[in-house]
Amino acid sequence: MKRSLLELAAALACLIALSACVTIYVNRSGWTLYYGDAEAHLDIARRVVDSRTPGYDQIGTVWLPLPHALMLPFVGRDDLWRNGLAGAIPASGCFVLAGAFLFAATRRAFRSTAAAISALGLFALNPNLLYLQATPMTESVFLACFMALLYFSILFEQTQRFGAAIGAGLAAMAGSLSRYEAWFAIPFVAAFFLIAPKRRRVAGTLIFCLLASLGPLYWLAHNWWLGDPLQWYNGPYSPKAIYQRALAQGMQPYPGDGDWKLAAQYFTTAARLCAGWVVVGVGAIGIIVALWKRVPWPLVLIALPPVFCVWSMHSSVVPIFVPILYPHSYYNTRYGLEALPLLAFSGGALALLVPQKLRWAVPLAVFIAAAAPWLIRPQPDDWICWKESQVNSVARRAWTAEAASFLKGSYRRGEGIFTSLGDLAGIYREAGIPLRETLQEGNEPMWMATVERPSLFLQEQWAVAISGDAVATAVQRASFKTGPHYELVKAIIVPGAPPVEIYERRSAQIPSTIIVNEDAAHEP
Repeated sequence: MKRSLLELAAALACLIALSACVTIYVNRSGWTLYYGDAEAHLDIARRVVDSRTPGYDQIGTVWLPLPHALMLPFVGRDDLWRNGLAGAIPASGCFVLAGAFLFAATRRAFRSTAAAISALGLFALNPNLLYLQATPMTESVFLACFMALLYFSILFEQTQRFGAAIGAGLAAMAGSLSRYEAWFAIPFVAAFFLIAPKRRRVAGTLIFCLLASLGPLYWLAHNWWLGDPLQWYNGPYSPKAIYQRALAQGMQPYPGDGDWKLAAQYFTTAARLCAGWVVVGVGAIGIIVALWKRVPWPLVLIALPPVFCVWSMHSSVVPIFVPILYPHSYYNTRYGLEALPLLAFSGGALALLVPQKLRWAVPLAVFIAAAAPWLIRPQPDDWICWKESQVNSVARRAWTAEAASFLKGSYRRGEGIFTSLGDLAGIYREAGIPLRETLQEGNEPMWMATVERPSLFLQEQWAVAISGDAVATAVQRASFKTGPHYELVKAIIVPGAPPVEIYERRSAQIPSTIIVNEDAAHEP
């Protein structure tokens, strides 16, 4: 027991050191908020404490709340909000927990410390996961919950302790409040609790189901409170609704929509690009070894997120675009990391093929094999998740910086800005303008009243809009009628993006247009 604790403490220490170093490096390199979703997650949390209508309703209805809740202790600090660390710190902490639970689960499943160290190496040394855990994304939060669920389910199978059932239920509940993959997994885990243990099956299953179901039930109740219990699924901001609007505007269907084979091809390609050929090969062999050693349940559990992802692609909810397949672009490539826990856990099983006396050498060999492909060319361009975030954010970062610079020099506190957040939220973060200075879509009912009757309700000195959006339309309607008159004082045009427009009330300034250098918009 003492040795097990020491081994876990050593694993935790290594994970903390690795996570801290990468998070600091990513932040100092300016990459923390390259992902548009990272910016959005950070600003959702900020809205809870900094808004004209701060509080619970700012959480929204589509993205699950746990990642944002974990940011709340940090996001109220302006410096941590502005540099993105308010979102990166909890994500990094969850990465540490995910690695620790994976280590403990692998050691317990295979009864081998060498297998646990090997699995941890395959998991923690992946540069794509290391990058994501240094940003305000949801992947590491979900992985922490899911690896805890893996550990406690194995523990319950081996011991039938009620504490293990409680731990599994709490882990599933937390996971169901971080990503929807956990909703998919809950029935499978409940079935496992009912049939796998030798005793306490019914009591353990009831405990697990009672606790695990609280997450989805809470989210349905939350959405009901805000209007419709299924807003997260079919509301106007849901992936399903966004996809349908895009199809109506002439967009081609997502790859894999209605095609199981194509959906599987895109997912496995993304998984291979995220994990690397070596880890895929090691993991594939390890699956055979794990089945030979009669350790099937962990493989079933950690295969569920990849299955859910393929199912989502087939159901047109989630697309994945990878550069080596049509349309040869980057989008949601990070979903390929859903396969990493399966590859890492099964890869650890290779240690069981080596005699006990020689098993100490297996983790070293695995570490070298896992890290070598990334160390041969240690460039961010080879980390597909980083590359996706960089490529897809070039235009957004250009116009965000230009708009923030303009407002920083022109805006005076208390004048007010009529805007929508979404992609525009980064402007106010970079400019150091508190979100409570803005009137945005989370400020109901004033927002809707202003959009519908701007001539009566629009009072802000400034308006910031994406050309053609609800804000731009409302400002133009107000100026055409008897309401306040707004002048377009800045139009920021970046290749590949719609113009960002900044209006000032009763301004006599001559509109100016900024065209960002084409080369700057394609920076490496």
